[in-house]
Formats: sequence, structure tokens, C-alpha cells
Amino acid sequence: MKRSSYALEITVFIVGAVIMIFELTGSRVLGPYFGTSIFVWTSIIGIILGSLSLGYYYGGRIADKQPSFTKLSFIIFQAGIFIGLMIIFKEALLNFLHTTMPGIRMASVVASVILFFPASFLLGMVSPYAAKLKLSDLKSAGTTLGNLYAISTSGSIFGTFLCGFYLIPHFGTNTLLMTLSLALIALSLLLFVRAPTVIEVCIVVACVVGWNSASALPFVAKHDAFIDIDTAYNRIWIYDVTHPITQKKMKILGINNENHSAMYLDSDELVNEYTKFYHLAKHFRPSFASAVLFGGAGYSFPKDYLVQYPEATLDVVEIDPKMTELAKQYFRLKDDPRLTTYHQDGRVFLNKTDKKYDVVFGDAFGSRYSIPYQLTTQEAAQKTYDILNEDGIAVLNVINAIEGKGGKFLRAEYATFKSVFPQVYVFPVSHPDVATATQNIILVALKTTEKPSFTSSDSVMNEYLSHLWTADIPSDVPILTDNFAPVDHYVSKAF
Repeated sequence: MKRSSYALEITVFIVGAVIMIFELTGSRVLGPYFGTSIFVWTSIIGIILGSLSLGYYYGGRIADKQPSFTKLSFIIFQAGIFIGLMIIFKEALLNFLHTTMPGIRMASVVASVILFFPASFLLGMVSPYAAKLKLSDLKSAGTTLGNLYAISTSGSIFGTFLCGFYLIPHFGTNTLLMTLSLALIALSLLLFVRAPTVIEVCIVVACVVGWNSASALPFVAKHDAFIDIDTAYNRIWIYDVTHPITQKKMKILGINNENHSAMYLDSDELVNEYTKFYHLAKHFRPSFASAVLFGGAGYSFPKDYLVQYPEATLDVVEIDPKMTELAKQYFRLKDDPRLTTYHQDGRVFLNKTDKKYDVVFGDAFGSRYSIPYQLTTQEAAQKTYDILNEDGIAVLNVINAIEGKGGKFLRAEYATFKSVFPQVYVFPVSHPDVATATQNIILVALKTTEKPSFTSSDSVMNEYLSHLWTADIPSDVPILTDNFAPVDHYVSKAF
């Protein structure tokens, strides 16, 4: 059986594609435990680039010592096996790091080193090793090397678009990693044009068995009706648990392993306490007729809104179309002529819409560590102000403290909205008197200059209003702008 004269070109193209698919899939591996903030992406990209650099260096060194297709084949085979082993051990490792290491920066770096370094290091060795095998004439060395690296880069470009536009939205994380592992193993065998040895067969069989066992994750074992779905934007977990206080069965929609929506199985009563504070809207803007919500997730509040305000309409801006599908499939969301969903980025919607609303609700999070910064800035606050009718209000959910390092984001957001709105008020949800507690905090911004009342004849509303923060909020953090918005940095201080 003859090896193709283009075997090395095909090899570097495939390996280039695998590297980028592996890197992009990495965010879905770490996301459920550490979120998808800039810190996580920095860890993944930095460690993989460092691993590739070491692989280029070491690959060039060993290529100068009797290079052969056999050794190149074995390098690629090992890379496939390490990706396969990653599938088996990643959940246990990430759960351990998540619960034992303080701070997502160090934890995500350690996780990236352990999970991504071995395979990335080996894949980095391929290009210089292939170049050595391809060189036959020093006079054409530049052309040969240039061609191989151009082909490798083309593979990386192909892998980037294939992964981002098709693979991640259509296949689960484990399926992608299994495919990469098997592709590299198959490539290694085809490259050497031989039958696999008994040892190699045993290793592959052990990986396949391990993959099947890895589906029985400790997390899955603790929850009922567990569903794991990758979309174009998020890794989503849906599962059933018992509410710790009410003891009612409920369904959770978790984005990156965080509760973004919850629903009782026997009713549409709001579960998450902070969503009940959105009803402050009817106190500050009585008889409102239209509203828009940024961030739909499981649509728990929109369902409640349609019941509580039968004469009002609601638009929901949810970037992920799959999220809306899941809400309909698992969270009893039904079509309603008063509910309209726009599947686009919240800032894009703010920039383009010509609609006007009485109330703007804000609840857009990738995770508690990862907030869409483009919705937090002064420019976004101004556009929020502009789409409100006269006497309109904005009611926003922020997860932070008020004072101390853990309150930097809240103070920055408070200052930012105060630079645009005449009045801004803060309502801590869980611990209304504790300035340093990290919690859901409802920020209410009023377009009117008329001072509101903070009492109500409605006892429930009065309870919400009693959470008003009356102490001074320090002005020690600059406002957020499109030019300067270190949101991830501020948020990380709270966790």
C-alpha cells in the first residue's frame, strides 16, 4: 500500500484544523465550572499557545535525529490518546478544582495546563517534524517550509469556521472531543500505512470504554432528568432538583453550571427571589403598557409577566434561539400574541430599535463571572434611556456586593447609570442591610425627576421597597464606557 505524495500536506492541514477545534471546544469544557469570562479564554489561549510553542521547539529538535514517518505517526497517535483521556477525567478534575481552588484565574490556568497541554504540545511537534521529512533540497527549503505552514494555517482557518459555525451548535462537547481523538488516531495509522498493533488497539478500546463511563458524571448522578446541550452561544444543563426550602420539585436551566432559570414542576410561581423584585416596575411606573426584557433563558419572568399584566406587552431580547426552543420544550413557554422574541445581541437591539417602552428589564448574563460588557456602559445606558417613554424606568439585575472589593462592579454600574438617569436606586435582595454580601441587587433607574414614594398599601410591594439601600454608595470607581469597561475584572472580585 503506497503512501500518498501529499501525505505530509494532508497531515499538517488536518492537525491545524484539530488544533483550532480543540481550542474553541475548550471554552465548553471549562465553561460549566468557571464560566466563559475573559479570564477563562485567556487561560485556554495562553496555555495552548505556550504548549504549541514548546511543541514546535521540541519537534524541531527531535526531527533532526533520524526523522521517520513512524515517529511522526506515533506523535499524532499520542495526541489522539491524550484528547481521549481528557474526556474521561475532565469532569472529576474540574469539579475538584472548582470546589478547592479560590479564584477562577488560577483554577482555570491549572485546569488548562492539565487538560490542554499534553495534546497541544504533541500537536505542535507535527509541523516542524513534517517539514524535516519534506525537505529534500536546501535550495527550495524556504518554499517547502512556507507551503507547509501555509497549509497548516489554512487548516486552522478551516477548523475555526467549521467549529464555530457548525460543530459546536450541532454536537455536544464530548462528541467533538471523541471525534478529534479518533480522527488523530486514524490519521496516525493511515500516515504510517500499517495495521494497528495489539497495544494500540487495547488503548483505543480502553478510551472508548472510558468515554461511555464518563457519561455517568457525579453531577448527573445527583440530578434527575439531566440534559446536556451545546448551542452556538452556551453549554446548557437542564435537570430536576428539590427546592431546599419549599421542598417542591423544580426544573433548573443552568448556563455554564449556574442557575439562570428555575420552574416548579407543578406551577409557574416564580422560584428565583430576585425575579420577584422586577415587579417594582408597577410601583414606580403604574399602569405601564409595554416592556422589554434583555435575557430570556428559561422565560420564567416573561411567563409570570403575561399573567400579572394581562393588558401589557413584552418583548424579549434573547441572543440564543436555541434557548427559546428549550424554554418551549422544557419550561412550558407558550406562544402568546403579547410576547415577541428578538434573537440578537442586546446591544445590537438597543442600537437598531425604534420602538419605545415604559419599562426596560435587564437580566443578561453568560455567567456570574461573564457579563456582556457592551450592555453595562454609559453608551448602553444612554440608549436604554432613549428607548424609554416619558416617566419610563429601567429595572436591572446585578450580582455583586455594594461595598468593598466585591462591590466594584455595582458601584461602577450605579455611577454609569447615574450619569444618564436623573434618579437611580438600589435594592439588595437577600441581605438588604449587608453592604459586603455578594448577592442579587436590583438597580432601578428613573427617567423622571419627580421623587417617588417608597411605601405602598400592598404588603408584598412594601416588603420589596423595604430593601431600599439608603446609605451612601461610594463614588470610588469610574463609570463604564465602550472604551473602558473592565467588567470581568470587577466581577471577579466578588467571587
